[in-house]
Amino acid sequence: MPSALPGGEEAHGPFWSEPGTLLEHVPVAVFGIDEGGLVCDWGPGARDLFGYDSTAVLSKPGALLFADGHQGASDSCARLTERGRTLGYWRGRLTARHRDATSFECGFRAFSMIGAGGRSVVTVLASRSGELDRVKTNLAFLDALFETCPIGLVMLDQDLRYVHLNQALADMDGVPIEAHLGRGMDEFMIMPDGDEYQRMLRAVALGGAPVVGTLVGLRPRGHPDRDQVRSVSFFPLSQAVGSRAGVGGLMVDVTDREQAILEATASRRRLALLDGASTRIGTTLDVNLTAQELVDASMPDFCDGAVVEVVEWMDEAEDFDPARPLFTRRIASGTILPPPATELVSGVEKVRYPSGSVIHDMLRTGRAISAVVNEEFLARTVLIESRARLFAESGLACVLVAPLIARGTVQGIAMFGRSAARPAFTQDDVSLASELASRAAICLDNARLYSRVQDIALTLQRALLPSALATSPYVDVAHRYVPGSRITEVGGDWYDVITLPDGRVVLVVGDVMGHGVSAAAAMGRLRITTKALARHDIEPAELLAELDACAQEAGIELATCLYIVYDPRTGRARIASAGHPPPLMLRPDGAVETIDEVLGVPLGVGGFPFRTTEIELPEDATLALYTDGLIEARGRDLEAGLAALRAELGRSPGPLEAMVDRILTSLLPAPPADDTVLVLARVRRATQ
Repeated sequence: MPSALPGGEEAHGPFWSEPGTLLEHVPVAVFGIDEGGLVCDWGPGARDLFGYDSTAVLSKPGALLFADGHQGASDSCARLTERGRTLGYWRGRLTARHRDATSFECGFRAFSMIGAGGRSVVTVLASRSGELDRVKTNLAFLDALFETCPIGLVMLDQDLRYVHLNQALADMDGVPIEAHLGRGMDEFMIMPDGDEYQRMLRAVALGGAPVVGTLVGLRPRGHPDRDQVRSVSFFPLSQAVGSRAGVGGLMVDVTDREQAILEATASRRRLALLDGASTRIGTTLDVNLTAQELVDASMPDFCDGAVVEVVEWMDEAEDFDPARPLFTRRIASGTILPPPATELVSGVEKVRYPSGSVIHDMLRTGRAISAVVNEEFLARTVLIESRARLFAESGLACVLVAPLIARGTVQGIAMFGRSAARPAFTQDDVSLASELASRAAICLDNARLYSRVQDIALTLQRALLPSALATSPYVDVAHRYVPGSRITEVGGDWYDVITLPDGRVVLVVGDVMGHGVSAAAAMGRLRITTKALARHDIEPAELLAELDACAQEAGIELATCLYIVYDPRTGRARIASAGHPPPLMLRPDGAVETIDEVLGVPLGVGGFPFRTTEIELPEDATLALYTDGLIEARGRDLEAGLAALRAELGRSPGPLEAMVDRILTSLLPAPPADDTVLVLARVRRATQ
């Protein structure tokens, strides 16, 4: 607080206060009395309290400020200064006198200080006793309010972090007061309305209108098993200089009174869980991944642990017999509980449920059911004693089992579990689990059917591909067929090696556009036709013309084929191509050539002739025949893929089997995006 010096100039005294603090509500006078009992410092607050300007009081006896002052002397002033000097600090109440001659009770605090030039000065703080009593009463009331009020009270800063709260609110949140301080409100509440609650608080913090008696539904993180409805009121805190801006609030738990809101909150949470599960389950056509998506979507909002199992029926037409054991295979699991719960859900693959188990009860009715984990449940459902003991020690207190039924067939079961820290499953939870299982069952069945079609196509393709290639003393062959990943359907890639009666060798590679069973069947037709036509010893171009006619008759719209006939007596090869990627030749000196003079239109197009070209193959030259899956990939064009294949083919030639594996490892992505065929043939000439 600025003090006045003789002559009327003002300077900062020993005490300085900005407006807007507590002193704004309790005026405090600051003045100084020297060793001679004269006023030597005079602040603005002293002028307001006593009515004297600095010019009227400086260098005057301090006695004129007290009611008993007379002719420059006052016992009250003498006592105050004497106690201040001898005790170092003194406080008490004395009767003061205003300039207008009125007297008033005043609280004084006096302490000794060393002034300018080493003189001893008693610095005095004074304020009206009534004002001090009012502030003390208010502070005592606020302390008592925070200590004993059953309503939740809170003070937040502008970032909505806790500054002050009472025990009632800490009990509502289920977290100690100290754990709140400095942390945001969103760390202690799970809100079903997104950010609407936070937006409301931010608006108040920015000086918006107070919020009074608004009802909100929430779940405290300290009570994860308990939904609450609170009546909340918030108001902006005054932004006095030096004080904190923010939000003050009151909260009342009205859960019992507002059960309807609580039920609506629970319904919104269930809908949010279903909505989230709809986007998370069925993102792939992989059965195991789809099952794991169901497990992950259910935790931790719905349960503490979950497993998905598929029923291993003897055949699809088998009916459920409640008198017989049920065999399942666990394909997905997860838990947020500590061991041994992790071992319980993931430590087994094959499961056998005895007749009379809870699983049998569920399958008998076709409806989800819940059960308490007790001795009766374990005796009925868990056959192996060690697994029953593990179940009992896992912390799971109740389970909910739902059937996975799709297209009228039980595909498997989904089992959810909760620990004793959460409430047991309710009928609403049973309905929610049924809905989750129903949606997941359709996705699982789609994935299962897709996998079955994939397996059929792959089995058909492998059956139509050669199990063992023809051999020749003049051609060494290494070959690989790599199916695409489960994400892509089986393609129509094929290859063959055919020996002709005069010692010549046919190398052929083809690719039917498309995927699935139809592509595999078309591939088989073209391969068999090619093998039959090769026996007639016709020119490669003529053979492709016959294949083209066959493709058109069979409705094969697009297919490629590369046909090479090698004659070891001359060392020459005759080549024809129907739109297939060009073969590569690795010369003995390590040079790699692209044989691209024979490019033609694909099979099934019709109306265009094919032509045959003839080249000479050096002794120990290596031909590379392949399909586009080897050189084509997402983010890489064919030219770049072909260049990469040329580089790999020319790098460190060696045994063919090792070369094939090295090339595939280097060029194919993991997992492969498409089917791939690679055939390496090293040629030699016949001795004349």
